[in-house]
Amino acid sequence: MQDPLSIDLPVAPSYQALGSYIDLLLDLICVVDASGRFVYVSASVSRILGYSNTELLGQAMLDYVWPADRERTLAQAAKVMSGEAGMHFENRYRHKDGHAVHLSWSARWSDAEQVRVAVARDISDIRQAQARQRAVYAIAEAAQLSADLSDLYQHVVVIVAGLLPVRHFFIALPEPDGSRWQLCYQQHWPQDRQQSTAELADLDRLCQRVAQKTSSDQLAEGIGNGWFGLPLKDGSDLLGVLLLHPGEGVHYSAADLELLSYVTVQITAAISRKTMLLRLQQLALYDSLTGLANRTLLLDRLQAALQRASRDEQPLALLYLDLDRFKQVNDNFGHPVGDLLLQQTAERIVHAVRQTDTVARFGGDEFVILLEHLHQQDTAAKVAEKIRSALTAPFLLAGRQLQIAPSIGIALFPDHGSDSRQLLLHADGAMYRAKRHGGDRVE
Repeated sequence: MQDPLSIDLPVAPSYQALGSYIDLLLDLICVVDASGRFVYVSASVSRILGYSNTELLGQAMLDYVWPADRERTLAQAAKVMSGEAGMHFENRYRHKDGHAVHLSWSARWSDAEQVRVAVARDISDIRQAQARQRAVYAIAEAAQLSADLSDLYQHVVVIVAGLLPVRHFFIALPEPDGSRWQLCYQQHWPQDRQQSTAELADLDRLCQRVAQKTSSDQLAEGIGNGWFGLPLKDGSDLLGVLLLHPGEGVHYSAADLELLSYVTVQITAAISRKTMLLRLQQLALYDSLTGLANRTLLLDRLQAALQRASRDEQPLALLYLDLDRFKQVNDNFGHPVGDLLLQQTAERIVHAVRQTDTVARFGGDEFVILLEHLHQQDTAAKVAEKIRSALTAPFLLAGRQLQIAPSIGIALFPDHGSDSRQLLLHADGAMYRAKRHGGDRVE
């Protein structure tokens, strides 16, 4: 059979004479005139794009190209019309139901007839399989590299938006009692929250509808007003809900929803894995009672801070703090009151320093504070006095008012040591001198 692209086309009315043969082809064949309008479309367009061929005759070809692909499609058409053969050019067309169809085109220009003759093959299944594979790798990589869940969500939304049209994207988590939902991440295109529809105010209703769905058939129906939702389920546990809106007049096909469901499984696994890793990290690096950094994390940050301070020739300080007469609190009022005292002590110290400073519980009633970027020699002493003053204010614990005070020792880099061991020993020694002088003081 002669290559359709090399046919010397007769006048337009005789295209129909070829129809009984061309319509047997699985690929789509079309002829577009110099103004960019369809003058012939084979019957296979109904199977590929959902339109009858008569619906497209006389219509502008560009109106059916996916908006994001129009500019490069025009550029390719210009090349073909200049005499350059266009082989295996890929773009997306809008199906009659609104979803995108991936097509691979080969086209030539006929000077005699002043038309472009093109053959297109539907490669949506191939691209969907490739998209799945890329999504799996991308989501797995995001779960590994993301610093926290918020960072992971930002990666996820980029991955999803690269697969499907998305106008609004939400991730919501259930409250502990399950009665309400907490919006933990949202993204809009364009970046205008006024564009979000009225249903956004009723987040609980949307999420409850998703949580109650039990089959993919229900998912295909959406959850109202163009919204689609997918449960993020780890086994029988509902971790959260993914909500999407493709935009006005845009609809997800069954294939789109199948891809979305598949990707959601990967997203759920990534969130579950990241949550577990963060929990393990929390246990390994943070004090379970106060939530402060523990000894391991403090030493790690101190080592990095010393390298920066040495490189930038800037001083840093360690404050070593111990609560005076803490043992008496435990002996007289019990360990639960002692634990409350440690928690409130941690809160007061954190509020007395900068967010960039590190506050660590070293064990028992001992705390260490790492201060970087000190531009004045007396800054560390001023911060220590601020902490001491904060801790001497009365504590209200389990209905009791208690008054305590700290002993604080200061070590400066490089004056009192060049490594973490020397600085900790110096700060610890200064703290004990403060205690020997009666406590409630800074040395």
